[in-house]
Amino acid sequence: MRPPSTATLSHLRASLTSGATTRPLHRPAPCLSCTHYIPSPTPSRRNHTQPPPSTHYHFFPNSLPSGPPPQGRFAIDLSSLKKEFLQLQARAHPDRHPPENKNKAQALSARINEAYKTLQNPLLRAQYLLSLRGIDIHEDETAKVDDAELLMEVLEVRERIEEAESEEELVEMKDVNEKRIEESVRVLEEAFEGDDVEGATTEAVRLRYWVNIKESLDGWEKGKPVVLNH
Repeated sequence: MRPPSTATLSHLRASLTSGATTRPLHRPAPCLSCTHYIPSPTPSRRNHTQPPPSTHYHFFPNSLPSGPPPQGRFAIDLSSLKKEFLQLQARAHPDRHPPENKNKAQALSARINEAYKTLQNPLLRAQYLLSLRGIDIHEDETAKVDDAELLMEVLEVRERIEEAESEEELVEMKDVNEKRIEESVRVLEEAFEGDDVEGATTEAVRLRYWVNIKESLDGWEKGKPVVLNH
């Protein structure tokens, strides 16, 4: 089978509607002792320097003492992270602060929520770590996957989901896709811990496809069109 042309690949990508909701954001990081915001340096595109000193990881010194990869692990003990998150939120709760400090407490609480939500999710975590290196896989054209086999596989899965007549037909697809996600997370762990930014970028894009397929499978309705965000 002859591989698709560049024009065909562009058409395949276009059919996977853009605008994913898992978009990492650059925000200033707060000082934990006073809740004042410390401006983070603006990374340049494809800047492979080390992450700035204040990150989501620094909210959780007990469960993530080594900080972000490559110094720390990509894998996270979610039970430990949740325990520390609840402790932080209890201390930052606005009701525990005098009226003049409630706004600061609310801002800190929201920032802690964002950090926890990002770090507990492997895809959001990977996108966030790449954003610290100045890489936005939503905007950076060099971060797209030029893997014709992958794109064809994604389109075929989308068609199978749309053509399914019952949830029973989706069971096998769900099992296969869970294995895809597990393997992709494993590859991301190796890439980030080996400081392989290019490899992590490619695999983060692949993982986003698998996560989108999972969401489509979980939200399946008979006759409902499947939109896979890229």
